[in-house]
Amino acid sequence: MEINYPGGTRANHNNLKSKPTRFNTNYGDRGMGLESELNASNQYYLAHDIAVIHKKPTPVQIVRVNYPKRAAAVIKEAYFNKASTTDYNGVYRGHYIDFDAKETKNATAFPLSNFHQHQIEHMRKCIQQGGICFAIIKFVKTNDIFLFKATDLFQFWDAQKKGGRKSIPKLTIQELGYSINYQLQPLIPYLEAVDQLID
Repeated sequence: MEINYPGGTRANHNNLKSKPTRFNTNYGDRGMGLESELNASNQYYLAHDIAVIHKKPTPVQIVRVNYPKRAAAVIKEAYFNKASTTDYNGVYRGHYIDFDAKETKNATAFPLSNFHQHQIEHMRKCIQQGGICFAIIKFVKTNDIFLFKATDLFQFWDAQKKGGRKSIPKLTIQELGYSINYQLQPLIPYLEAVDQLID
């Protein structure tokens, strides 16, 4: 399948191929990536009337479809018709929640290149309206997960534009962020960290 970005720029096909990935977790090597773990956690929160938080769909415009069989359509060409914002949003304890999920294989720092300018600007706008914004960052090699406030992220983002670091040291994320430990249900109990932001 061929996917193109807005303006007709062709996407790198190799990066779009679905490749199975496995990440070790504290619960039996489930083989789930961060988004899958968060989706499962959000399903738990929804089922138990704790929060309503969903993964945002990726905005794609389908251009060409083949119909080899009546019930089996195959997308042959599609475009990202606009830049996506963050990964998740919803409502918790009467507050609008908006956040992005990021993974890194870097053991000592989180590269800021994992974010895009439009995502940062989106979070700034949400915070201006009273929303709660953050990033959930997973260091894959150690399975360390942190909630990192958007306002702290902005400081590093803005500093890099003025010649500062292009990454956030893991030690800084540990100091400023909120550590999240795996548990049985929900798998990633990130709303416990959000409680600290609210309170």
